[in-house]
Parts: sequence; structure tokens; C-alpha cells
Amino acid sequence: MKEIAVDDEFDVDELTQKISAVMSRWSVQMLDINGPDWVIYDYDMEIIYHIHFNVDFNDIETRIMLEDLKLNVIHHIESLKDETTYRDNLVNAVFLKD
Repeated sequence: MKEIAVDDEFDVDELTQKISAVMSRWSVQMLDINGPDWVIYDYDMEIIYHIHFNVDFNDIETRIMLEDLKLNVIHHIESLKDETTYRDNLVNAVFLKD
């Protein structure tokens, strides 16, 4: 498993390309988006990547960047036309804690 920490000054396009490249691999099954933690699983449901966003979810600009990133990656996953899938819990997971 590879762990990656992302700060609040990330580049949406660059990170989209990196995550999309990983999601295009034949061995990848799912991206689980759960608030600040994005986990990529293989077909055995073993964790390949754990991406943690060290960001302020209350900052509107950061939330817009995360939403853009999420939509870009989901669009890529849907374009693959294979069994690769995702689970989206970006906002709910963060705000249910309060």
C-alpha cells in the first residue's frame, strides 16, 4: 500500500492525471471517496493507494477544488467501460462528524 498526503495547494489537473492513470490499470477495482480519505482497491479489495487530503473542508475554494477533482476522476472511471467503480462520500463523511 502506498500512502499519499495532499495539502490544500494541490493542482487539480495534475492530481486528476495521476489518479486517472492509477485507475486505468487493469488491477484496480474501486475508488472509495470518504471525506478526506480516498482509497483505491484492487480486485481482492486490498488497498493499493490511500490518499489523504490535509485540507480545510470549511474553505469554499478548497471544497470547489476537491469537487472538481472528484468529478474529473469519476468521469474518467465512467469512461473506462469496465468493472472499475467508485463510491462517493466526499462531503457527507466530513460533515456528519460534527
